[in-house]
Amino acid sequence: MGRLPFDLEIEDISALADIINEKDLGEIRLEDEDIGAKIVIKGRPVPPPPPMQPVISAPMAAQAAEAAPAKAETKPAEQAPEGETVKAPVVGTYYSAPAPDKPPFVQVGQKVKRGDIVMIIESMKIMNEIPCPVDGTVKKLLVKNGEAVEFDQPIMIIG
Repeated sequence: MGRLPFDLEIEDISALADIINEKDLGEIRLEDEDIGAKIVIKGRPVPPPPPMQPVISAPMAAQAAEAAPAKAETKPAEQAPEGETVKAPVVGTYYSAPAPDKPPFVQVGQKVKRGDIVMIIESMKIMNEIPCPVDGTVKKLLVKNGEAVEFDQPIMIIG
C-alpha cells in the first residue's frame, strides 16, 4: 500500500486507533490544510453518565432526626446493667462464635475470666480474637452476631 496524506502509514493509523481505545477517547482528528484532507479516527462511543441518585435535602433529614427522639421518649427507660463495658477495639464485623456451626464464645449469665476469648471481630479479612478484660459474669450482649461495629462501640457488659 502507498502513503496516505499527513505522511502516515496504515500501521500509524492502526496504532492511533489502539491508543483511542486504550485511553477511551472519543476520536482523533487530523487535518492537512495544504491538500484539504481530513482524517477522523473514532473510538468506542462514550457511555452516558450514570443516572443521578435521589438526594435527601437537609430539612427532610432534620425532620427525621426530630421524629426519632419522640419515639425514644415514649419507651420506658431501661436500666443499664452495672459492670465493665467491653468495647470493639477495631472497626469490623462482630462474630459471637468461632464458626457458624460452633457455639458462641459467651452467653448472658456465663462466668468469664480475664483473657478468655469473648468474641471475634473481622477487620480487613483478618479474624481478631478479642479477650475479656475482666473476671465476671456476662450481663448483657449489645450487638447481634454478624453486625458491623465501630471502633470503641460497646459490645457487651460484664459484671
